[in-house]
Amino acid sequence: MTNPTAISIKDELKKLKFLSNRTPTTSSEEAKDAFATLARYGDGGIFIAYYAGNSEWERHVSADEIVLVMEGATTLILLTNGEEIPNLLREGEFLIVPKNIWHRFETIKSVKVFSVTPQPTEHSIEKPKF
Repeated sequence: MTNPTAISIKDELKKLKFLSNRTPTTSSEEAKDAFATLARYGDGGIFIAYYAGNSEWERHVSADEIVLVMEGATTLILLTNGEEIPNLLREGEFLIVPKNIWHRFETIKSVKVFSVTPQPTEHSIEKPKF
């Protein structure tokens, strides 16, 4: 086992390139410089991202996800019983997305996000049906 080392989130965020128009169909290749994996954690990882725009729907079937806004703001929309529930998150605020809840991001200007995300992650461009 190796000794753990500290990771500077601030320094890692500086390495990201701003993705100005994220859409549900943005490819991994198009987004690669705006997202980074900081560390493995459990069955998933700790991630950061820097973008504006809207994401696809996603859910995590094995555990809850923690989403923290480091800078900027975003609306994290949870799909609960077929209803879209918007949650505005500003700098320094976080939300725990419950296991199996479909969710997506709507970001008007820009956001720097830190997340602890379990795997596997399911994705859907279209709004999931109930």
